[in-house]
Amino acid sequence: MKKLQSIFAGFLLTTVFLSGCGANSTSTANKSSDSIDYPTRQIELVVPFAAGGGVDLAARAVADYVSQEWDQPVVVTNKPGGGGIIGAQYALKEAKADGYTVLVNNNSSTTMYEAGNSNPTITSKDNKFAARIAEGTLAYAVKADAEWENFKEFSEWVKANPAELTWASVGPAGFSSFGAAEWLNTLGVDFKKTSMVSSEGASDSAAKVAGGHVILAVHTVGEFAPLVEAGKIKLLAVQSDERSPLFPEVPTVKEEGFEGLTVKWWTGLSFPANTPDEIVEKWDQTVQKMENDQQFIKQLEKIKLSPSYLNSDEFTKDVKEETDRYTKIAEETGIRK
Repeated sequence: MKKLQSIFAGFLLTTVFLSGCGANSTSTANKSSDSIDYPTRQIELVVPFAAGGGVDLAARAVADYVSQEWDQPVVVTNKPGGGGIIGAQYALKEAKADGYTVLVNNNSSTTMYEAGNSNPTITSKDNKFAARIAEGTLAYAVKADAEWENFKEFSEWVKANPAELTWASVGPAGFSSFGAAEWLNTLGVDFKKTSMVSSEGASDSAAKVAGGHVILAVHTVGEFAPLVEAGKIKLLAVQSDERSPLFPEVPTVKEEGFEGLTVKWWTGLSFPANTPDEIVEKWDQTVQKMENDQQFIKQLEKIKLSPSYLNSDEFTKDVKEETDRYTKIAEETGIRK
């Protein structure tokens, strides 16, 4: 009898223990992104560049989708300056790490800035990368009535007259700087002999070219499209494997005889490093869903960008690899200070 009682007592203890484990598992599961009480109020998307550029337009498409998906207002705030660093500083270090301030990031404010500065105030470690959203094709633009008919001819002129080349960029270590530096390096031209003119973003750079204030602008095809279509500027080449469907008459850099040009444009979302994982995961899942939404894809097509989703882990890895690659370019060309 005592033996049976012992067996029964042991059975009860085992049952209670397993029930407790199940409860703990359920408790852990309830901490997933689906169960967190977020968001409950307005969210701010910080664009560290001027209105009208690719990052800004992508941010507004994201804001429209997420505000409907979560039934909470999502607003876009432009904080240009410092090659994207003023806005990044605000979103990553000054705002609370509570998910209500989101940085709409770009190469200029991440990989290129870190690669181009020996003592950067913002690094990839200050970011918790949520998801990449879109990519854009780099293009080289000059004034519509410029003397050069093609990219090869323009490149030959630059080789002979490097000190006369002026080009626009949001900063000395911005997207345009790396695009120009990599191209000049293949020409054997000293990057430091050319002259950069500061701009607040792609729309400002394109306007400076159209107005004759600088000779060259290096941004995405989509960002140049309005002034190309208006007959104010012309594209000499696009930096992609194939010609752009927007301007199929414009040759690729490879067609013009240039190999190994790798600089590309992207935009994505990031948070302060100590933001709760559940919030970042919720954004990642929502972006993944968003990039399969036909209405959102049409919005990207309108602003001349291509969907290019990477999840948080893949995005983080890609940023690390790109930073290493751009650091090499920065050291070879003299961008790094």
